[in-house]
Amino acid sequence: MFDYLVFIGRFQPYHVGHQSVIAEALRQSRHVIVLLGSSNLPRSTRNSFSFAERRQMILESFAAEQAARIHCVALRDSLYNDIRWVTDVQQAVDQIAGRDPATKIGLVGHNKDHTSYYLSLFPHWQSVDSPNYHGLSATPIRDSYLLGAMPQPSDVPPSSMTVLAQFKATPEYAVLQEEAWFIDKYKKQWERAPYPPTFVTVDAVVVQSGHILLVERQAMPGRGLLALPGGFVEAKESLLDACIRELREETRLKVPDPVLRGSMHTQRTFDDPYRSARGRTITQAFYFQLRSSPEGLPKVRGGDDAKRAFWLPLAALDPTQLFEDHYAIICAMTGL
Repeated sequence: MFDYLVFIGRFQPYHVGHQSVIAEALRQSRHVIVLLGSSNLPRSTRNSFSFAERRQMILESFAAEQAARIHCVALRDSLYNDIRWVTDVQQAVDQIAGRDPATKIGLVGHNKDHTSYYLSLFPHWQSVDSPNYHGLSATPIRDSYLLGAMPQPSDVPPSSMTVLAQFKATPEYAVLQEEAWFIDKYKKQWERAPYPPTFVTVDAVVVQSGHILLVERQAMPGRGLLALPGGFVEAKESLLDACIRELREETRLKVPDPVLRGSMHTQRTFDDPYRSARGRTITQAFYFQLRSSPEGLPKVRGGDDAKRAFWLPLAALDPTQLFEDHYAIICAMTGL
């Protein structure tokens, strides 16, 4: 018998397969710690439900005496930084279980594909394999729901059905549904391609005097969210040239070209397979460190696909307001 079994997931949404894992964990342990990933991200077609909504789905799917043994904890995403993510998981578990070495802790999960590699990151916890429940996956349930259809009652518990019905009546759902249809139409443009397309984009991380240059997105996906200036690479330009072109188009940054190119500090590829809802998109980020000036921050103005461009203090960055993985890119490039 374990003292605690840990179950990590995104639960977007929580379905009967998740419920069966937690039910089995309750039989094998005194307490179950459920870490709800992606809890620091804005709503999107991939992360549609808040921590509170997912917590409600989970706890209300069990009787009160069982729910009292389930501890739901928000877990932030730390893309491109496994050490930070592992530390966050350890701290979240310590928050509930404490640090007594005599406490028996296990990690429950299903080795379904490469996304389950995290199970090997915690060798000090015994791994408890959980078989996949009838091949059920949250992705098709969520995709269908955002396009307008409610899930089958056999796929999600009543608690999830309640939350999904309530959320469907909100303005936030209407925004996600519009975006889901946009993405569906976008992907259909490539259905006749001989291979699934891989897109290449660039992003500019421009920092001066403790401020970062951001834009507000004007178009879908991510309309209204904050983002790094960037976009798609054209056929006859280098990655750096593409980055500078997009930077100027979206921000009208008043910095001479030689100064800007001389301020380029580092570049790095970001290629998480799920970083963009539009499909497989690999981005090359360029980090520009502009020197402080007695004249203050360079003037900027939104243009092209950007509703506005502005300088934001690095201390004011909020991951719940940033598009796709741009917060993770900023952290990786600047060391935040």
